[in-house]
Amino acid sequence: MSLSDTFPLQAENRRLEAELVGARDALEATQVHYRSLFAQMDSGFCLIRMRFAEDGRAEDYCFVETNASFERHTGLANVTGRWMRELAPNHEQHWFDVYGEIARTGQSQRFVDHAHALCRWFEVSAARVSEAGGDLVAVLFTDITAQFLSEQALRLSDRLAELTEAQAMAFEAATTLAQWLGLHRAGYCVYDAAGEVLEVNRDWYCEGLHSLAGRHRPEAFGDFLDALRAGEVVVVDDVTRDSRITDVPRLVGDGIGAFISYPLVERGQLMAVMYVATGEPRTWSQEQMGFIREVALRTHGAMQRCFAEQQLRELNATLEETVRERTAALVRSEEQLRQSQKMEAVGQLTGGIAHDFNNLLTGISGSLEMLQARLAQGRMQGIERYMETAQVAARRAAALTHRLLAFARRQTLDPRPTDLNTLVAGMEELIRRTMGPAVEIEIHLQQPLWAARVDAHQLENALLNLCINARDAMPEGGKLWIETCHASPPEDGEGPPGDYVALCVRDSGSGMAADVLNRAFEPFFTTKALGMGTGLGLSMIYGFTRQSGGKAHIESTPEVGTAVWLYLPRDAGEASAPDAMPHAPVTHTGRGQTVLVVDDEASIRGLVSEVLDQSGYVTVEACDGASGLRILESNLPVDLLITDVGMPGGMSGPQMVALARKVRPQLKVLFITGYAEQALTVDGPLGEGMYSMSKPFSLQSLNERIRELLQG
Repeated sequence: MSLSDTFPLQAENRRLEAELVGARDALEATQVHYRSLFAQMDSGFCLIRMRFAEDGRAEDYCFVETNASFERHTGLANVTGRWMRELAPNHEQHWFDVYGEIARTGQSQRFVDHAHALCRWFEVSAARVSEAGGDLVAVLFTDITAQFLSEQALRLSDRLAELTEAQAMAFEAATTLAQWLGLHRAGYCVYDAAGEVLEVNRDWYCEGLHSLAGRHRPEAFGDFLDALRAGEVVVVDDVTRDSRITDVPRLVGDGIGAFISYPLVERGQLMAVMYVATGEPRTWSQEQMGFIREVALRTHGAMQRCFAEQQLRELNATLEETVRERTAALVRSEEQLRQSQKMEAVGQLTGGIAHDFNNLLTGISGSLEMLQARLAQGRMQGIERYMETAQVAARRAAALTHRLLAFARRQTLDPRPTDLNTLVAGMEELIRRTMGPAVEIEIHLQQPLWAARVDAHQLENALLNLCINARDAMPEGGKLWIETCHASPPEDGEGPPGDYVALCVRDSGSGMAADVLNRAFEPFFTTKALGMGTGLGLSMIYGFTRQSGGKAHIESTPEVGTAVWLYLPRDAGEASAPDAMPHAPVTHTGRGQTVLVVDDEASIRGLVSEVLDQSGYVTVEACDGASGLRILESNLPVDLLITDVGMPGGMSGPQMVALARKVRPQLKVLFITGYAEQALTVDGPLGEGMYSMSKPFSLQSLNERIRELLQG
């Protein structure tokens, strides 16, 4: 080959050499680029070569290459060319097993796991980078310890919220710390400032160690108390090399090689300490210390809330007991006050009754003594005036008892549908004569007006009594208004809601001061001069109105006048006019009808029987309800039953009548009673064929009523 023939070859060699240089430069530039990216990666990276034992089990790996972030994520420095067992002798075997499996099979893996020897949690992605059967594995990883521990702290808060005992909370926190930090001991101790001791109630410790529960003096472990009081965290990486440790053998004997004590301080006062410890020396990472801080603060907060809730429960229990005691004391005080007021009212009432009845009894007994003396002397002339005096006193006594019963709401009433307009119109002439010419009277009657359910005769007495009171309040004359209308009573809790018919008596008199107005309905309370009033008028009206199902209300202003409102329940029935005034006594004679008289008082029973005998009736007597019922259940004809209401022996008059009417449904009945609390108008109106008379009554009135019943 001539020289000229080599020229093309030389040119080709030069071209190839130039391309090779360019390729080398490009490769070097690419390597520089990727090495720069490799160095700037935030995640840690390492290339490891696996070493397997003769049985095929992975026993170690060597670091071939690492990036700059490797040390930050693992805490290991200068690892290239070094073996993991050398760097971390306690590194868990499962890490070697995982990487060995990847090297053998070539199957990549992604996982999250804890490296106890490094005290870190890692998120890992690993893959084989050599041919089949090779031993190189590339590992890309991130230290997620801070994130993971924060999640565990949040989960701990949820568990603490479910617990209700402080000791259980402390143990749950200690268990959490030990589980995620690979500890040998953990606990929560309360600081007793008075005794300068730390008290552990329930701690966590690994198998083979003993509990530290109990009371401990801080100086027994080292010179740390002042630092803890100041809120400083005590961190000991190695108890054998820390000059603050005063009793190394004791700590080592308790299985403590390194520890952290986290103080919990409130308002400058040390309250508690959260402690963690390992059996061997350890360099505590910032992530671990942050986790300990989070757990300590969350646990202390939860326990303080628990203590506060317990104190609140105890306070509530104490408060409830205090309220019960004070309520009971208040009830006793109110009961004593009511009893005192009741005794005062009873004293006032009995004093007034005694005064009036003593006067009346004096008139009766004196008249009877004079009558007895005249009869003994045979002097018949003028004895009528003694009998008249005794009868007048007896009638006054009867009127007094009626007023008392009206005040007590126990008088016998005969409520019927009543037209108040008709009642007022019928009494107008009497009222005008009573008031006299110095009093101007105006009457305003609503038209039409609902019927009221009331005892018309008792209402007439009440109206006349109110007019007389108004006249006495206007000694120099004045004006009187009488009104009727539909109304609702004041909402003061008295009386059921519903429709009412109101009767009002208003005057332009002197009026009443507030203290007098508050006592206006009290029995025997009067502002009139001695001998001018009994003090029972308004109290009688009040009791009568309340017994009728309504209420009485007074409005009064000094020097302006007084208005008394009587609110009476509306009746859906047709109103009737009051009965005419009784005629003069007339003696009537019976026609042999049979009348059964039942009364436990022999004197009353005898008087009634004697009147009936004189009037031509056949009388049969019984001393109580049971004996009366036996007669009524017999074949003896009985045209009329006259019975008391309240009788001894367990059977009242109404009970006897109820049983007797099962066999004598048409039996006519006349109740005679001092009051009818047991049955009359309390359990409802009297049934058909039943009537009543109030004691005391005149024998002439009784004879009249019997005639009406037997002839009706």
